[in-house]
Amino acid sequence: MPDRRRDRFHLYQLAVQHPAAEIDLIERLFREQSGRTAHILREDFCGTAAVAIEWVRRRPEHHAWGVDYDPEALIWGRRQVRRLLTSEQQERIQLLTADVLHAETPPVDMVLALNFSYWLLDTRAALLTYFQRVRTQLVPGGLFVLDAHGGPDAQRLTRERRRIHDPTGEDFDYCWERAAFDPISGRQVCHIHFQFDDGVRLERAFSYHWRLWTLPEIRELLEAAGFTAIQVYWQGWTAQNQADGYFVPVAHGEPDEAWIAYISASG
Repeated sequence: MPDRRRDRFHLYQLAVQHPAAEIDLIERLFREQSGRTAHILREDFCGTAAVAIEWVRRRPEHHAWGVDYDPEALIWGRRQVRRLLTSEQQERIQLLTADVLHAETPPVDMVLALNFSYWLLDTRAALLTYFQRVRTQLVPGGLFVLDAHGGPDAQRLTRERRRIHDPTGEDFDYCWERAAFDPISGRQVCHIHFQFDDGVRLERAFSYHWRLWTLPEIRELLEAAGFTAIQVYWQGWTAQNQADGYFVPVAHGEPDEAWIAYISASG
């Protein structure tokens, strides 16, 4: 059996991704925005394509494309496709090694850019070009869904640690580090580290050179790209002042120290 402590993609999926919850969310957003059901999804910056895989598992009429330029992540993702999906399901998913600025796929109902992955595009020209490209890949009335985060905490150099349960192996610590931030350019350097109780560590298992894009900038660039019905979804809170994981459409957000939001835009 492979040593999962050395498998950074396996650890990342456990610590960061929640494909089933994200599918629940995007299906709800699509029904609310379009009044119909989505069938074809494209996951941009897909990495190991966890969301695309979950999408085709969800319903027999679902088809998915995954696009990423990291061949190592896509090799891992293709192994997951073979491991998790039936032969029939495998026929309904395609993973492309390509730059999202140039990738060609048939028109889709939804395009996703999640986990802040599009922040790799760190100039207004590049992000506008990407948004324009996405719009050409959507069917009429299709939906583009992104996420974003912000608040004062998003500009602080910090390390945040969480304990992660691995049902197939050993529990471990996940550490998110913002190692550098330039308030003039908005550019930042972030790392993900993993550590096990016996001292095994994966330092900088993943590193990101991102621009911290604000919601006004994102909305303005979506409008410039020709999108309409741009809607921000804000996370709710429980009576115990804990994030409840349920995102609702809002016109105004709360000035929290740290927040996460989703944005939808109609093509």
